[in-house]
Amino acid sequence: MAIQNMRVANFVFKKPMVLGHECAGIVEQVGSQVKFMMIGDRVDLEHGISCRQCQLCKDGHYNLCRKMKFYGSPPTNGPLANQVVHPAHLCFKLPDNVSLEEGAMCEPLSVGIHACRRANVGPDTKLIIIGAGPIGLLTMLAARAFGSPKIVIIDVVDCCLSFAKDMGANEIVKVLPLCRFSLPFSSSSADVEEEVVRIRNAMGGPVDLSFDCVGFNKTMTTALKATHASGKVCLVGLGQSEMTLPLTSAAARYLSWSSSSDSRFITSLHVH
Repeated sequence: MAIQNMRVANFVFKKPMVLGHECAGIVEQVGSQVKFMMIGDRVDLEHGISCRQCQLCKDGHYNLCRKMKFYGSPPTNGPLANQVVHPAHLCFKLPDNVSLEEGAMCEPLSVGIHACRRANVGPDTKLIIIGAGPIGLLTMLAARAFGSPKIVIIDVVDCCLSFAKDMGANEIVKVLPLCRFSLPFSSSSADVEEEVVRIRNAMGGPVDLSFDCVGFNKTMTTALKATHASGKVCLVGLGQSEMTLPLTSAAARYLSWSSSSDSRFITSLHVH
């Protein structure tokens, strides 16, 4: 999406930049005021640099800071470089048994953990995850750690679904691909209804919770329709900057909806 449209959600690429934001590394230099870190320490980085002065930061919601500089989000360069300069208070020492590669995965893993916390996943939560990419798979691992007894993964790519199965998904469901080259990234109502039936059959009972780790009209509509009455839907991925969703019918079934997406991205919802 970023390559096709030169934007990530509401962030628009206006000039060449370094990509990436998941990273870990070895400290080569420290500032004169830094006392808790030494050269040679292996660290993971908090990838968003907030102002620490606005009311949102002071209230503990620094992820909502309007002056946030986040690696890889225009115009802030990412860390796919040999060296980066980073605030010491946003560097965290890695345990000896955690590799740098594993340390770099702390950021996407935190997305899955946050999603599970937002959705109150527990031992009685049977859930589906739409999207078997890195975020979807890590959300699955987090949900399993939170005690979820059954997880169904939905995707359009066979190899991703196979990988999800190997990582512990109870069931997998392949669905029709989105038409990514034309708006509104949606399929017919008949397609969605047929997929919902297959998802429910794979679950073998009510879907308590749906995680949409993709973030298109179709995927969120599928999540809303697949979740049983009084269930929960959590939006994690944000593939579109605006979405048109059937929230009225979802509200009639007393579904609760929340977002655990990176709050730097703003999604507009049009109810019909």
